[in-house]
Amino acid sequence: MMKSIRKAGPLLWLSALTIIAALCLVFLYAPTERTMGDVQRIFYFHVSSAWIGFFAFFVTFVAGITYLRTKKRLWDIVGHSSAEIGIVFTTMAVLTGSIWAKPTWNAWFPWEQEPRLILISILLLIYFAYHMLRAFLREPEQRARFAAVYGIVAFAGVPLTFMSIRWWQSLHPVVFESQGSGLAPTMLWTFMFCLLTFTILFFVLLIQRCRLSILADQVEDLKRRVLH
Repeated sequence: MMKSIRKAGPLLWLSALTIIAALCLVFLYAPTERTMGDVQRIFYFHVSSAWIGFFAFFVTFVAGITYLRTKKRLWDIVGHSSAEIGIVFTTMAVLTGSIWAKPTWNAWFPWEQEPRLILISILLLIYFAYHMLRAFLREPEQRARFAAVYGIVAFAGVPLTFMSIRWWQSLHPVVFESQGSGLAPTMLWTFMFCLLTFTILFFVLLIQRCRLSILADQVEDLKRRVLH
């Protein structure tokens, strides 16, 4: 895993190419939605951002379990880095969702009719608290242990947020149901490609963020050696 963290070059180029291709698909290939018009194109970025936000928190969940089993610093770095990325993409999902909601539902944040919006806001606060916990604890092993446990427990909010539109009455549409997606084939292909693009971008960001943490550890180690 350390070797893959050092060599992200090919993945970086792949991410750049897929981003360009995704933009072409969204604005040139996918058809204009009949009812909502061009504003519907936000859908491809909104859902993809939410997917990466949830996936990043899942990586933090897995990294937390793995750290508690192995006590390896690298898994603490992965969990911390992924949680940061998850916050960024979940925030993007909230912002793009509000931009889409204004012309569609005539409200930026329809709190009363949208339980998912409330739950995803709580989810963001939970993961902000995760970083506050890490900042409060100074001893590295204690910080890693507490953060791992917190990351495992905090993940319970992800399936709850995801399933909210199926469990409670909501304005938010269900994209995929048992009978299919309801999307035109060109829209479905564009959507799936955007999911792939954002997933590749996530791994590029994760690798780069982990590298920063590893370099920071090396600097701190060097400082200790010089001072002693």
